[in-house]
This record gives sequence, C-alpha cells and structure tokens, in this order.
Amino acid sequence: MVYVPTTYQISPSSSHYYASSCYLCGMSYALITGASSGMGLCYAKELARMGYNIIAVSNQPAELEAVATSLRTEYAIEAHAIYADLAERSAAKMLFDRCQSEGWEVEILISNAGMLLFSTLTNTAPERLATIIDLHCTTTTLLCRYFGEAMKQRGKGRILIMSSSTAWLPYPTISHYSATKAYLKNFAFALWYELHRYGVSVTALFPGAVNTPFYKLSDKMRSRLSSFGVLMRPEAVAKRGISAMMRGKRRLTPGLFTRLVVAICAILPARVLDIIIRIKPIRELLERI
Repeated sequence: MVYVPTTYQISPSSSHYYASSCYLCGMSYALITGASSGMGLCYAKELARMGYNIIAVSNQPAELEAVATSLRTEYAIEAHAIYADLAERSAAKMLFDRCQSEGWEVEILISNAGMLLFSTLTNTAPERLATIIDLHCTTTTLLCRYFGEAMKQRGKGRILIMSSSTAWLPYPTISHYSATKAYLKNFAFALWYELHRYGVSVTALFPGAVNTPFYKLSDKMRSRLSSFGVLMRPEAVAKRGISAMMRGKRRLTPGLFTRLVVAICAILPARVLDIIIRIKPIRELLERI
C-alpha cells in the first residue's frame, strides 16, 4: 500500500492550528486497530482532533483509505492506512516492522479490532472459534509485546485494550467471545503492573452494548435501547476511554447501566443465571441460535 503525504498550509487562525502545530513538532503516532468504522473510527477522530498522527489499521481497505483521507483533510494531521487481517498471527509483527521502517514512533496503541458472533459453542464452526481467539487474544498480546517493549525502552507510552462488560459475565450464546474478553481483562491488569513503572500506562475498557454496526438491530430497537441507556453512543465511549487512558487509569466501565449490570451479576450466585435461562422464551431463543 503506497501512502502519498499531503502538504498543509498552516496558519494560527486555522481551526486546526493545535493539531497542525503538533504535527510540525513531530507529534507521536497513535495506532488504532479496527479503525475503518465503529469504535475504532471514533478513537481515530478523537485522537486526530487532539493532534496525534494516526495509523489506521483494518481489513476493510476501501473504507480505511476513505477514513485516512478524511482525517488528513479535516484535522491536518498525518494519517496512514494499513490493510491487515488481524486474525493472522503474523499481523502484529508486520505492523510493528512497518512502523519501525517508516520511523513512526507509536506513543498510543489502541487494540480495538474485534468480532461478535451470537452462537452456542457447539453450533460454532471451529474455524470461527480460532479466528475470534486469534483476533482478540493472540494479536492483542503480540501487539502489546512488540510496541510495549519499544515504549518501555523510550520510557513513555499508552496502551488501551478493548475488553467488554461480558468479561465479567458468563454470557450464554457468546461463551467464546466473553471468554476472550475475560482473557483481555486479566492480561491488561497484569500488563499494567509490568509496564507502569517504566512510564507506560495500560488501560482496560469494559463497555457494554455500543450503538455501532456490530449489532444487527432495527432502527426502532436501536432507538429504544439507546433511550434506556442500554446502547451507548460510540463517540461518548471513545472520549471516556481516551480520557481514562490519558489519566493513566487501569480500568473503566463506561455507562451507569453497564456498571449496574456488572455489579449485579458479580453478587448474584451462578444458579440465578441458570434459573433465568430456563425461562421458556429465553430457553427457546437460545435453542434457535
């Protein structure tokens, strides 16, 4: 993929003066996976607004190029689009080597790429299970391994790992998904202890449902769930996540509804969930998945 840099005309009166000034001063880069849409795109926009140069990574090349072009135009920063299949175990090393060869000093790493598949374990193809595990667990771990070492050597850096509220819940029909998110929870907590004394912060984010194409819902259902606070705006989640990361917080669960659900499930005995899923409509729904 060839990147053609754009030359910007900078003036103090420009609405993008802060971002442009940071760019001219050699502002560090933020690498965001899954940046072509949804939460990843919101992270990219928010960090670009703050003046960071963006390395946007996704497996959607057309959308990714459009995002990079839009970021360069709107925020007057560098924006590089890198196509990668992050379910491939070689992807993390490829990204690190590319950044090294280009001289892009990654100060912020946001491991955001993910996939959600509603299906019971026995109805899920083994290949799909392997993809989810490699995408969520293997690639995130390796990205943190390579970029974390570079940050440690420089004595500064920030890592944001997208887990999920399901990391705290034994959630039927997404047992494989929630298990990978639980891995990311423990991984992020442990990594904080390993890196923070070297000036590198690690933040784990545990959002609930976010209003993105991740969920296949009708407009009416989206509106209803949003009004009850069940679905959060991705822009709001991204801002809170970046704020937590910048403040060096170890964890954040955004949204009152999500925090309540996590707290309630933490204190309820496991047998309560078993009773709930035996309710006829819920049982029939699970049997159809």
